[in-house]
Amino acid sequence: MIRVLFVCLGNICRSPTAEGVFRAKVAAAGLAEHVEIDSAGTAAWHIGKSPDSRTRAAAKQRGYDLETLRARQVQPTDFARFDWVLAMDRSNLADLQKLRQFAGGTQPQLFLPLADLSESEVPDPYYGGADGFEQVLDLIEAASDALLQRVREQL
Repeated sequence: MIRVLFVCLGNICRSPTAEGVFRAKVAAAGLAEHVEIDSAGTAAWHIGKSPDSRTRAAAKQRGYDLETLRARQVQPTDFARFDWVLAMDRSNLADLQKLRQFAGGTQPQLFLPLADLSESEVPDPYYGGADGFEQVLDLIEAASDALLQRVREQL
């Protein structure tokens, strides 16, 4: 079993999008029973809440269902539980690295550098318009394809 955790700030936009997209790609590849996928936020603001309505709508238009996802905060035990801890941006990566220094376990890394993209961070669409959520999906789909290839190699 390979375990993947996607992390952003509040766990209501970028990381649940990554969870939903990657979950769909893993299922389409026939690997769902071999890969556990989750998402979390470094902040506690939205614990228990659904992903942002704009996030859900943009994902739904592309065939991804985020309706059952609920926000949670990263826990120190996540570094021992997950094989991949993937941050959406450098700020959240720094927060993860601080938390990990007391927990040990998996070294967190940025998500987008897994793919051959010009961007290294997934921008936060929360304060922007609908086009920001589309851009997030474009980036996450590309990086998810690259991650899926790496997971296949690990299996």
